Amino acid sequence: MQRRTLLACAVLATFTAVPATSATASPASGPSASGPSASSPDPRAPKHGRVAGARDFTPNARNAKAVERFRDLHRSRLRREQIHHFWGVEPAAGTHDGMQATHSVDTSYQVSNSADFTYTPTIKAAGSCMEVTTVYSQAVGNEIWAWDWCGGNGPAKEVKMDASFVQTYTKPVNGHPAYSVQLVQTNASTNAWSAYLYNYATGSWSLFYSKSGSDTSQLTYGWDIFEIYATRDPGTGNAYYCDDAKNVVFESSSIQLRRNGSWTPASPSDSPWQPTANPNPSDYLCPSLQFVKAGSNDHWIVQQ
Repeated sequence: MQRRTLLACAVLATFTAVPATSATASPASGPSASGPSASSPDPRAPKHGRVAGARDFTPNARNAKAVERFRDLHRSRLRREQIHHFWGVEPAAGTHDGMQATHSVDTSYQVSNSADFTYTPTIKAAGSCMEVTTVYSQAVGNEIWAWDWCGGNGPAKEVKMDASFVQTYTKPVNGHPAYSVQLVQTNASTNAWSAYLYNYATGSWSLFYSKSGSDTSQLTYGWDIFEIYATRDPGTGNAYYCDDAKNVVFESSSIQLRRNGSWTPASPSDSPWQPTANPNPSDYLCPSLQFVKAGSNDHWIVQQ
């Protein structure tokens, strides 16, 4: 995946995000804002095998346009009416050497504008060699990516968000399927990291991607966020995704950090809300959007 103006996707746009104002999120309807309704997998569960269906990401006729657009965005905006924005938590460097979360998926969500991308939720530990992101776009369809931050500077692994993936790697959380992802540092001296997805069929963590080297994001924090590249619909004045995602819930729950071998929930002291605790939905070209702090910095929901 790529990083945002203030955060971390180096392969994407470095233009300035629309400034956010401090507005109070509307109360959520649907999923409860009191905390996760289902426990996440045990971080210490066995690690076994590899993610089924995952393949190396190789630019081709299907996805070359998307990859090139990422690099174009890194240099300049596509157009004045497109915005790049995000919201979520950013765990600080030095607070963790592992990160885990449970991320919602919606196989019915379709991005209607070919220039737009929804990367939500997306997770990267501070200093890690990869970001694991839920990708919605016309260019590649709906997938889970491992984005290489240690030299590759692009998507390295992809797996389709299809029926087989949902059956094997998800379980219902607040009424919608969600998969659990874990990023852990395996060798501090070489900055080696591995990313795993939890396999509910085997009750173990399956390897998705491993890499070592220097983190080229040049950022000193990690993130677990809602992120969009969105174009304004001149007919409505809102972004196209605002209509596309009318009935979609974007949710990250059970966000945990590993410190000294122990896993603990993300908290206000180590994982502040960014770019602001209470975003203004209009800054995201979707006035009906709700930003729900559903936990003490370990659970967020974005919905309409």
